[in-house]
Amino acid sequence: MTTPFELDAGGLRVAGLRAGSPGGMPVLALHGWLDNAASFVPLAARLPELDWALVDLPGHGLSDPLPADAAYTTPQAIVQVLAIMDALGWERCVLLGHSMGAAIASLVAAVAPRRTQALVAIEALGGLAAPASQTVERLRAHVAALAAFSDKQLRVFADIAAPVRARMLANQLDEPSARLLVERGVRAVAGGWSWRSDPRLMLPTAVRMTEDQVRDVLAAIQCPAQVIYATPAQPYFPEPGRSQRAALLAHGRLHTLPGHHHLHMDQPEAVAAVVRDFLGTVPRH
Repeated sequence: MTTPFELDAGGLRVAGLRAGSPGGMPVLALHGWLDNAASFVPLAARLPELDWALVDLPGHGLSDPLPADAAYTTPQAIVQVLAIMDALGWERCVLLGHSMGAAIASLVAAVAPRRTQALVAIEALGGLAAPASQTVERLRAHVAALAAFSDKQLRVFADIAAPVRARMLANQLDEPSARLLVERGVRAVAGGWSWRSDPRLMLPTAVRMTEDQVRDVLAAIQCPAQVIYATPAQPYFPEPGRSQRAALLAHGRLHTLPGHHHLHMDQPEAVAAVVRDFLGTVPRH
């Protein structure tokens, strides 16, 4: 069972769902790109002993988008997560993330070690990297896309079934998982339903870290860390690179499970078992 909540995090309205047991180990769950807090509902239901805060990151789900003059960047994401923790009244917590959320959680763990009790990274560890030789190319693509960007009309679906099918096809999700994400990720508009997410999230990323920079971040993480990957590896994080990243963690563990990118939704029981075993080794204070 989940309970909706809203909070003011650094001047931004952030929405989410609370689940589990107040007083349990606090877990802040950070979803993937274009997903939302509902991504973790199946997993939280199987770990009821934890105190869960499942949040919609800015521009996703029911949370506000960033202001028009603010960009979705790596430093912004780190600051926003810390502001969410402040608003929750949590000095320290477990950071649990999937995909983009796992990348953000990794960065917060490195930058704010005193506030990170432990890290659980599902299907990503550190962000997507790009070689330094692509710097100008990426900047040009971003500036050109931003100059051409306008509040374009988003696609309107006649009924909920259409976006559910779209998520099933795009992410290899079963119908219940896709429906969880879609019902929180769309809004009623004239003629049907449209995605809630900020269209600016579709702009090409202006700057990415190099692989050496990502590895420097991962080597700085000192908290206990559990990495969970699906096998076979997804294209964005192929082997052997993803395992090499995990090996940089000072106190890290790696577990692989057969499945797809959203394995925390496809196989919540199996993922929950790994998370429970790991958190059982983490000191409460």
